[in-house]
Amino acid sequence: MPADRTHDIVLFGATGFTGALTAEYLARNAPANCRLALAGRNRAKLEQVRGQLAKINPACAELPLLHADVADADSLRTLAESTRVVITTVGPYMRYGEPLVAACAEAGTDYLDLTGESEFVDRMYLRHHDRATFTGARLVHAAGFDSIPHDLGAYFTVRQLPKEVPLRVEGVVRVNTRPSSGTLHTLVTAFSRTWQTLSAARERRRVEGRPTDRKVGSTPLRPRRVRTLGAWAVPLPAVDPMIVQRSARALPEYGPDFRYGHFFATRHLPVIAGLAGTAAGLFALAQIPPARRWLLARFPAGDGPSEERRAKSWFSVRFVGLGGGRRVVTEVSGGDPGYDETAKMLGESALCLALDELPATAGQVTTAAAMGQSLIDRLQHAGIPFDVLEDRAV
Repeated sequence: MPADRTHDIVLFGATGFTGALTAEYLARNAPANCRLALAGRNRAKLEQVRGQLAKINPACAELPLLHADVADADSLRTLAESTRVVITTVGPYMRYGEPLVAACAEAGTDYLDLTGESEFVDRMYLRHHDRATFTGARLVHAAGFDSIPHDLGAYFTVRQLPKEVPLRVEGVVRVNTRPSSGTLHTLVTAFSRTWQTLSAARERRRVEGRPTDRKVGSTPLRPRRVRTLGAWAVPLPAVDPMIVQRSARALPEYGPDFRYGHFFATRHLPVIAGLAGTAAGLFALAQIPPARRWLLARFPAGDGPSEERRAKSWFSVRFVGLGGGRRVVTEVSGGDPGYDETAKMLGESALCLALDELPATAGQVTTAAAMGQSLIDRLQHAGIPFDVLEDRAV
């Protein structure tokens, strides 16, 4: 990690909804010796955010404001060279993300985002992983609800099971929340780029190395009733299982043969049909540019629900791990997943990268591989529990 930097953490995108929540979280929770700064292209809006932060923490009245624009490579290079860690909440990332990834990879600067766009993650690996490995930059994608509870939850579960044996872990997600505008933009963008997404995944598989002494794959993915939850578990296609499996390839503690399955829980089967119908409708609209633009315009990416609505939202991810004659059930849970807890996860990830003693990693890495137990400890202290619900012989 470069030591001769002016800032420890720079937040790019603080004028957006999730960016502002992340800035507020850091204002409340960053230690006094952590050198924060805000970056963006509109100084007047940055000054407004800084004014709000000063009401939370008077020291924030002096926060540096940096000019940065995704269309200005020089500004991004200056930004990356000034700090140890960059957080960006500026998406959709396929449209706006790569210039900052490239700048961080070149400068040896740690990078964090909250993308759920699998194509973006794969293309950034193909284009910038090698350079980041050379410079020492850690490129960490999906550091919000996508995919920290799932990645670190699976990692936490594995650590409760016997070592050096085949392991099987399944995660079941339950949420009570309104999908964020950013999630909708991610989904529609992905639907409009199906073939590009598949192409990027194939190209990554072709060039990315795999462990020669270990296997990583998926458990059988089929809907089934989970009695302990009183719900149906339905396979959930998302970036999360890909992230979990990449952690398993990177870390030997996942054992010689690791299998992971990812599911969404719902109490009523008709809900599944409704979700499938909604997804099919979004997919159809995403294929027609005018319809796609109309749909995205109805849900601006910078908008979000009220504090009162967020206070009623919650999530839990229940994991069942099997291996070495033991069955372990764990759970990661929290409040509003799309905004409040995502801001917390992103903020604590940045503090972890900037301030904690961590394993030596570089290139595109997952939260489990880059931060592991250190980030779990931070999140638990911040109010996101990682609980062991059951541990018994089978």
